Amino acid sequence: MTTFNTYETAWCPGCGNFAILDSLKTALEELGKEPHEVLMAAGIGQAAKTPQYISANSFCGLHGRSLPAAIAAKIANKDLTVIVNTGDGDSYGEGGNHFIHNIRRNVDITHFVHDNQIYGLTKGQASPTTAVGHVTAIQTDGNNNQPINPLLLAIVSGAGFVARGFSGDKEHLVALMKEAINYPGYALVDILQPCPSFNKVNTFKYYKERVYHLEEDYDPYNKMVAMERTMETTDSIPIGILYKEDKANFHEKNEVLSADIPLLDIETKADVVNKLIQEFI
Repeated sequence: MTTFNTYETAWCPGCGNFAILDSLKTALEELGKEPHEVLMAAGIGQAAKTPQYISANSFCGLHGRSLPAAIAAKIANKDLTVIVNTGDGDSYGEGGNHFIHNIRRNVDITHFVHDNQIYGLTKGQASPTTAVGHVTAIQTDGNNNQPINPLLLAIVSGAGFVARGFSGDKEHLVALMKEAINYPGYALVDILQPCPSFNKVNTFKYYKERVYHLEEDYDPYNKMVAMERTMETTDSIPIGILYKEDKANFHEKNEVLSADIPLLDIETKADVVNKLIQEFI
């Protein structure tokens, strides 16, 4: 079995990112992926450091701009397994527009959001998923902004694979990651994780006491039920595949990309390029 190497990190002791990285490594190895077949894309943040700590191809871009790079790579080379690792701020704040519009396109990439409900790299500001009233070093009177519900937003926007995991449940998280990577379209997994340095509310204990596995007979193809379950965010929090839908992805809908040849392997004829250039001169 191929082994993915991991490297020394700069995360704080107790950070949920350690467990997410370990789960990702296990998932890739159990799927039989080779390091050269995988691209890890990220923006800016503690979660976005993940590609630097595992032996795969990597791209680290601007804050909130991980999805455009990942989308471009997948469009150019459909044979790549493209995985985005970013935080709740990078994904839902600075990258919120890209998040919504990639759902519309349904490009075949996997998006693991390390959701600690706080900005960690910049020392503890409220993020898009921080609860109202949460006191931070910046929001000293408590956060006044309503948090978004990313899973509900994803479902109503048309996402075909929407799941939630917990960094403290490795076996379950590995299984979720494998399902998401194998899904032939955009797959979102929002991963709840503690930030012991800057979030003293949503701790490991907090999540451990609230998360529960979806029932064995739960039907992820029922959109209305899935939407209801995404709104369980306080006393009890379901983890698992909340919603799944079989739908055509970006490559399947595009005449050129639907051919069984990666875009980067398609010969570009010089006369075609020259003709195109002349049209703009």
